Amino acid sequence: MKISRRSAVEAFRVMDVMEAARRREDAGHDVVHLEVGQPATPAPRRAREAAARLLKDGAPMGYTVALGIPELRERIARRIKEEYGADVPAERVIVTSGSSAGFILSFLALFDVGDSVVIGDPGYPSYRNTLAALGLAPRRVATGPATRWQPVAGDLGDAAGLLAASPANPTGTMLDEAAMKALVDACAASGAAFISDEIYHGLHWNGRSVSALEFSDDAIVINSFSKYFSMTGWRVGWMVVPDKLVRPIERLAQNLFICAPHVSQVAALHALDATEELETYRAVYARNREILLDGLPGAGFGNFAPCDGGFYIYVDVSEQCDDSQDLCRRMLEEAGVAATPGVDFDPDRGAQGLRFSFAGSEADMVEALRRLRNWKR
Repeated sequence: MKISRRSAVEAFRVMDVMEAARRREDAGHDVVHLEVGQPATPAPRRAREAAARLLKDGAPMGYTVALGIPELRERIARRIKEEYGADVPAERVIVTSGSSAGFILSFLALFDVGDSVVIGDPGYPSYRNTLAALGLAPRRVATGPATRWQPVAGDLGDAAGLLAASPANPTGTMLDEAAMKALVDACAASGAAFISDEIYHGLHWNGRSVSALEFSDDAIVINSFSKYFSMTGWRVGWMVVPDKLVRPIERLAQNLFICAPHVSQVAALHALDATEELETYRAVYARNREILLDGLPGAGFGNFAPCDGGFYIYVDVSEQCDDSQDLCRRMLEEAGVAATPGVDFDPDRGAQGLRFSFAGSEADMVEALRRLRNWKR
């Protein structure tokens, strides 16, 4: 049986680390999880109660329309107005099966096989892997301190599109208004598509989160209920797209996904009104961030990128090793701390980096630092 070349993408290594950590736990070892960007906080109470009512009442939960239930699309459009001052009609909002579906739909709707799309390294590995699986050409550009670990307008060249994330994974850096506008304007001038990954919006520590929707109706924005809203397993996200893309994406969504889970859409609708509770969650991550920023240097991990938003700290470990995968393996086996090797995010330079997530509990942060300080490496 033939296996397609398009399936020969790299592993999503953080998932491999999770599996290795699970095996150690199954064998009776205790593991502190700093590898995955999954909030330890639950879905907000309003969301859980709405889902419970739906289940208790025995309401039919069948297919919804492919673009999402109208009430959720309208509420997302209102949130965009509240957060960014941008007037976006609900018709341009598309509910997706997590942000992952949003990326697949946007790549398919915007690009033809062989088209190149600029992405920054280090960056979320599924960008390049999904692009490659769809027959597209990820054009990776090396970012660094000079550009605050973000792509810049000069990186676009003749590419068909550019994708930027703010706050970024794994570095946590954000685009300010001038930097975001420069990317939007560069893409508009060249006729390229601009995709803005905004799934960590709401989790900002230095300044506010800037949306591409503040500068253009042509930008494609992808967001999710997984991070700020603490609903990773519910698999629901959203996109905002230009008018001309709504119908093409609707056709693709009908065929590829049918719709996002019905119960998750109802829960997400109520999560949008849970700001007070969600801000208490954000305070947990803020404390966790401070604990790691203060404690990592004393544990031997003192060289890291700015952490303006999200819940990751990306550490340069070049003075300790030249193989971050081996370092993370030993850290898990010998110290009982799970972290993600930098090669997941940067195939060229990532052997000298690793990512810590502070999405867990405060107790986890304290215990992880204790173990790392005592680790004899």
